Amino acid sequence: MKRNVYIFNPGPAVLPETVLESTSKAVLNFAGTNISIMEISHRSKEFDGLTNDTAERLRRIMDIPDSYKILFLQGGASLQFAMVPINLLGPDKVADYIDTGRWSTNAIKEAKKIGKVNIAASSKDQNYTRIPSPSEIKLSVDAAYCHITSNNTIYGTQWQTFPDSGESPLVADMSSDILSRKIKVSDFGIIYAGAQKNMGPSGVTVVIIRQDLANKAPEDTPTMLNYSTHVEKNSMFNTPPVLAIFAVHEVLKWIEDAGGIEKIEETNNKKAAAIYEILDSSDFYSGTAEPASRSKMNIPFRLPSEKLEQEFLSNATNQGFVGLKGHRSVGGIRASMYNALPLEGAERLAEFMLDFEKKHK
Repeated sequence: MKRNVYIFNPGPAVLPETVLESTSKAVLNFAGTNISIMEISHRSKEFDGLTNDTAERLRRIMDIPDSYKILFLQGGASLQFAMVPINLLGPDKVADYIDTGRWSTNAIKEAKKIGKVNIAASSKDQNYTRIPSPSEIKLSVDAAYCHITSNNTIYGTQWQTFPDSGESPLVADMSSDILSRKIKVSDFGIIYAGAQKNMGPSGVTVVIIRQDLANKAPEDTPTMLNYSTHVEKNSMFNTPPVLAIFAVHEVLKWIEDAGGIEKIEETNNKKAAAIYEILDSSDFYSGTAEPASRSKMNIPFRLPSEKLEQEFLSNATNQGFVGLKGHRSVGGIRASMYNALPLEGAERLAEFMLDFEKKHK
């Protein structure tokens, strides 16, 4: 298949064309069973093999140590906002949260329902245009964990260097930049990510959890909200999102075929540079994130007027650039350039931006 649009949606986001093709085939016939992936029993040997291979591919691609478990859950990152404190935040403990935007704010709101929360740092007073510096972060003594959002989709900021949380586990919502760059998994206690930006379609959430943290929940924790339940049952305690897990498997195959995370990161750097070079050299376009905190995944920017922004969006859609409207809470333009957006898409958008500026200055 060959599409005539470039998809900049913030999520659910663009998927590799090879993944769309293989998934469409599996919808009709999964693993030679003559049964659709949507019909297959999650207890079948074929699906069991798929789930195990998906986990092993992710372990290989991200270099995940054996001391970590990989879970395929439901409920999105939003459920993890609650599951993390339910499992880790005891009655006599405090959890540190670093507030960098909408999704970290939502995570804080859920944690406060469970226990004590310390806002270790926040960039709210700068409208979340930057990531707090290390000197601004005031961590608690012996915190249950420290929580961050690694990439902020609405405001276009991203942690360039992760904070040192000391002996407290670092927990990261990586929904919008997992698999986009090389990270050291052992620096984290828990990494979780909704799949619908870099890993697959909506419907499955990947949780990478250090084994010792999977058994921290109080005895009265509801069964489905206890990490140990899903570890013990290999993510099969309840019926999993089989179609979404299949697509994640296919995305991981695509990443390996592309040369792994190193090659993906190299391409992502080129895509981001194509847009940021224009923002840095133009007095027509203005980026909204501070340069030191800029995201490679989501690039928000403004034009001289809202009228021009509406014209920009209309013309862009006519040219095959989809999903560029900024989040409703901030307005403007936002180019979300996840892994599966080809380099050509960013280059063509850059050409469009230069042409639009030339015609309207």
